[in-house]
Amino acid sequence: MPKQPSKRYRAAAKAADLTKSYILAEAVGVLGKFPAAKFDETVELSIRLGVDPTQGDQMVRGTTPLPNGSGKKVRVLVFTDNPEAALKAGADHAGLQDMMTKVSEGWLDFDVAIATTEAMKQVRTLARVLGPKGLMPNPKSGTVTDDIVAGIKAVKAGRVEFKMDKAANVGVGVGKRSFTPAQIAENAAAVIEAVAKAKPASFKGIYIKSVTLSSSMSPGVQLASTEFSKA
Repeated sequence: MPKQPSKRYRAAAKAADLTKSYILAEAVGVLGKFPAAKFDETVELSIRLGVDPTQGDQMVRGTTPLPNGSGKKVRVLVFTDNPEAALKAGADHAGLQDMMTKVSEGWLDFDVAIATTEAMKQVRTLARVLGPKGLMPNPKSGTVTDDIVAGIKAVKAGRVEFKMDKAANVGVGVGKRSFTPAQIAENAAAVIEAVAKAKPASFKGIYIKSVTLSSSMSPGVQLASTEFSKA
């Protein structure tokens, strides 16, 4: 027997036509009509790409600042031999050998890891631990830097990283249900633009195939192709 839609999904389906696609501002409005959960849900943008994830020259990843922040408290770990400066700049945890030992033993109580270029020479040994969790510092995402103050500030202010998965999808949080519609729309537009700019030079064809906006407990709202067809 087919699985029946949840009560929340049925209520959402009554609030809006889920078979339609909407321009971004309308999609945010539709999302606001859905029943809210008892917590402040994360609003996420899901982008399906046309690239081939098995091709090394078609990988898609990058970072972008969210104009209105993410609404999430970001816990930052900095690998550095000057932990005092990092902590003063706002890092939640900082150190080098001591932090590396904790991480190697399974401690992962942070959301973003930043490393100085010098520290990165040692941090590379943690690739098997941090890599699968998406926590490995990387120059392309701005998390390997000698300007620790700027790096921490950018992450805390709402800079988000996006990376295509094995199915050529990109998922990025663009705010919270408590944000205003304008704030969500501005953040979503910034992510779509950043992903569009990350298009591999070697790729030919339809780059962005579809974009869906949803919250933690809601069904997805399809965006009209006019919102991303230029990519």
